[in-house]
Amino acid sequence: MNKLTVHTITILRRALGYGLLVTFVSLISIAVYVLNQRADLHLWHKVDLDEEFTRKSDVTDFAGYLNLEQRLFDQLETEVYAKTPPGNPKNINRYQKGSMMDPTSMAANWNRTFELKQSSPTAGVLLIHGMSDSPYSLRHLGKKFHASGAAVIGLRVPGHGTAPSGLVETSWKDMAAAVRLAAKHLKQTIGDKPLYVVGYSNGGALAVIYAIETIEDPSLPRPDGLVLLSPEIGVSKAAGLAVWQGRIGHWLGLDKLAWNSISMEYDPFKYGSFAINAGDQAYRITAEIEKRLGKLAKAESLGEFPRVLAFQSAADATVSASALISRLFVRLPDQGHELVIFDINRVEMIEHLLGTDPAEQLAVLLVEAKHAFSLTVVSNATGNGDSPSRDVMIHRRKAGQTDVSTELTEMAWPLEVFSLSHVALPFPKGDPLYGNGNGGEIPTLGNRALRGERGTLLISPGEMLRQKWNPFYSWMEKRSLEFMRLAPIHVSEPIAE
Repeated sequence: MNKLTVHTITILRRALGYGLLVTFVSLISIAVYVLNQRADLHLWHKVDLDEEFTRKSDVTDFAGYLNLEQRLFDQLETEVYAKTPPGNPKNINRYQKGSMMDPTSMAANWNRTFELKQSSPTAGVLLIHGMSDSPYSLRHLGKKFHASGAAVIGLRVPGHGTAPSGLVETSWKDMAAAVRLAAKHLKQTIGDKPLYVVGYSNGGALAVIYAIETIEDPSLPRPDGLVLLSPEIGVSKAAGLAVWQGRIGHWLGLDKLAWNSISMEYDPFKYGSFAINAGDQAYRITAEIEKRLGKLAKAESLGEFPRVLAFQSAADATVSASALISRLFVRLPDQGHELVIFDINRVEMIEHLLGTDPAEQLAVLLVEAKHAFSLTVVSNATGNGDSPSRDVMIHRRKAGQTDVSTELTEMAWPLEVFSLSHVALPFPKGDPLYGNGNGGEIPTLGNRALRGERGTLLISPGEMLRQKWNPFYSWMEKRSLEFMRLAPIHVSEPIAE
């Protein structure tokens, strides 16, 4: 090869490199421009509530956490509510005083940590809600556990229950530190009685991290069992890459790029807007779970992991159902662990419309003898001509066995519901906010199916149509009580709405 040829190739390589660089920069510039054209940020997206708990806070116990939380909500009052023009009963902005979605005007503000005490508790239950969520989501289970004799704490996880800006900086390690404080306090309250941790979505990840920490640090009170609802054990790898959007926004001084979505704040107990950092923390905690479970497996210490009962919808657009199996359940030895999967509704009309179908995976799981966990699948029974009916049947395979038992139930799929969803599991049909009723003092979000032209509303049709309540909630609640060996001991007062 002569010098002219080598020189020509070098020039072509440089030109190609410069071309690719220009293309990359152009694409980034276009993406930044488009992202920065989204809806304007409001006060609740930008406010810095510096009374929020972090692992570096000067707080050493749960009482200190609650005192700091009180100061945080006082700060929210002065820095957000007092600076936002008041609304009227027809407004739906949660940050407008007097609006129908103002949580501060309701009988109970379920954005706050709650504690249900017992003079002689039979157990202790720590409830941990999900990302962008609040203690509202697990209040029904908490009330039932309390009525069954348990002392209950519904923890407000740091970054939540206040303003969406709370999730711009909060770390999963701050959340885990709050869980440790609550667990220690609850164990002191119940003495030698069993301790259970119930985690929903990101709260499920925090519950698993806490269980791992108790194996690594014997000074922490070890749970006797975990109940996980739609647990965040695996998420899309794209969640780990999205953090670069926020970093670019920080470098360029473009605050909107810190947000995955900028939405109306119409839900009194859940953020509508979602910070990039929240997705990044979800990715980080699932990666940490994977690493630390692997370490425990190598040390042959997973026999110390508490019993697990997990409930998961086969249709879940937020977390990976397969990761729950591959990263957690298949690693655990046979010690009474059980996974419950809610299949999709297989009535004939809906089956023809399916984009993805988990049927094959569920069939394999039901006959997989090597798995050391029990599997329960909640699915359609068959009607006349062996076609699926709306009636519901329970299929169960015990750990290490291939035989599958079946049980016909009195449950049935509701009309026009083709599956559960990530967000539906902890809410009964009668929930005033997410249920299928009229909501009482709160407008129900669980039965809205507004029709019209696409692109007209500020709330996406997909969000309005997402299933928000669990038609099998009572059955799930009963299974959770059995797992905890709790039985109702008295009729409790109706839960405050």
